[in-house]
Amino acid sequence: MLRNSQNRKQINKVLLLGSGGIRISQAGEFDYSGSQAIKALKEEGIKVILVNPNIATIQTDPGMADEVYFEPLDLPHVTRIIEKEKPDAILLSFGGQTALNLGLKLEEKGILALHGVQVLGSSVQTIKEAEDRGLFKQKLDEIGVKTAQSFVATNTDEAMIAAEKIGFPLMMRSGFSLGGLGSGIVKTKEDLKFRVNEVLNATSQVLIEECLLGWNEFEYEIVRDMAGNVLTVCNMENFDPMGIHTGESIVVSPSQSLNNEEYHRLRKIAIDVANHFEIIGECNIQYAFNLETSDYRVIEINPRLSRSSALASKATGYPLAFIAAKLVLGYHLYELQNAVTKKTCAYFEPALDYIVVKIPRWDTHKLKKAERFIGTEMKSVGEVMAIGRSFAEGLQKAVGMLNIGAADLADYPQDIPDIELEIERATDRRVFALYRFFVQGGRIEKAYELSGIDKWFLNHVHTIAQMENTLRNPANVLSRDLLLEAKKLGFSDKSIAKFRDMDPQALRAWRIAQNIIPYVKQIDTLAGEFEAQTNYLYMTYHGQEHDVSPSDVPASLIISS
Repeated sequence: MLRNSQNRKQINKVLLLGSGGIRISQAGEFDYSGSQAIKALKEEGIKVILVNPNIATIQTDPGMADEVYFEPLDLPHVTRIIEKEKPDAILLSFGGQTALNLGLKLEEKGILALHGVQVLGSSVQTIKEAEDRGLFKQKLDEIGVKTAQSFVATNTDEAMIAAEKIGFPLMMRSGFSLGGLGSGIVKTKEDLKFRVNEVLNATSQVLIEECLLGWNEFEYEIVRDMAGNVLTVCNMENFDPMGIHTGESIVVSPSQSLNNEEYHRLRKIAIDVANHFEIIGECNIQYAFNLETSDYRVIEINPRLSRSSALASKATGYPLAFIAAKLVLGYHLYELQNAVTKKTCAYFEPALDYIVVKIPRWDTHKLKKAERFIGTEMKSVGEVMAIGRSFAEGLQKAVGMLNIGAADLADYPQDIPDIELEIERATDRRVFALYRFFVQGGRIEKAYELSGIDKWFLNHVHTIAQMENTLRNPANVLSRDLLLEAKKLGFSDKSIAKFRDMDPQALRAWRIAQNIIPYVKQIDTLAGEFEAQTNYLYMTYHGQEHDVSPSDVPASLIISS
């Protein structure tokens, strides 16, 4: 039952809306959210009724929910389920944008009120204010938080008037959408008219706003309870500047480009926004930030679990979805124990002494006519996450996990016909184009002019490329120190051996003989107490005698190199 019963009835049965079938821009990250919510609810003795037509999800496994309906997530089917099951409450924030939009329809049609079903978590009003672009801007104006200059349009004429006020190029976004559907940079009146007509067939409004192309993009993950206790679990930074959807971009956590003042300023704004919208549970806030002027714009707030939430949970060891489910039941953050450490309460912000790198995965090669160019709409079908002591190490590890035939950046198996074009107009292989550009002697300044990618990231990719050139140079002896430096930069034995015209197994044997070995480290969310256990481990290379030997590491945890 609810911990905080004020203005709320007792909860014995909850209807949980899933995310529907897995498709491009809506992947398995929402299964993580829903599964965690079910576990949290079952722990409280609450009966869970799940609606999700996707049989490939963990949340639909036997033994998870009490009842599972493999039915479409639409108004008629869910209405009939409500009539039959008579739930006390409904959860909207654990099934992505699909669940959120359906919840709004159920509220608007009076279905929830008719059957006495209350919404747990952020209210329907909060959801509307976050999703409706006009209300969103108005709400943030109330507390002096900057948003992009924008106008809401519900037809082509209104969009054209807004464009005249803002000027081209401009950004067009659609309301109530997932994965940046229908959004993009518009440069001409003809293009705007075509795209507005197209998008309004699927949604009720579009937002015409100033173009922030080239600004850096950041996200903050927020949890808040009913009493107004708020914390930022982590923040993230996009490798690509504005103009590339977060789900299409390489993402790092924690942010690397912000200075201390900028980080805390955006953190305070995130907390203020969560309080003003009266978020209950989890949300994430996305910013455009100009590093040259320190100016910012809040791009959007998602009053739900998102694909970024899954990344943040795995990156920090903080179980966001599980905690969010408890918070919507009325718990306070300080009342909840961290399910990972078993030693701390949930009211603390994790500290990261490592860097996490996420790389999306695309399957555009399976679609003959698909363009490789990426932008504000999602085309990625999944993502991988790697953890390292440095961005270079994490980036190279992530590349090796993509299952595209590349062990690291140097091992990319495909030709890139026009390297500079793919740096300038982002594609699914932009990072490989950048790498080859630097290997061939390209300058950081030129890469920055073409891509707008922050020089912090470009310098690291350049450093990795320079190491390849160093290793390929026969005048440089492959000493133990050079090999150790290459391994710390994430190079595989396969690539290093190729650079030196050696057998990979022979190189590996020599590396181990030099005591350059991988070892496992645990992400410890309880600073200073190494006995705290987590489920997240990462490997790094070291060459000191006192480090763990391969025989001390469980075979299941060894990552071959």
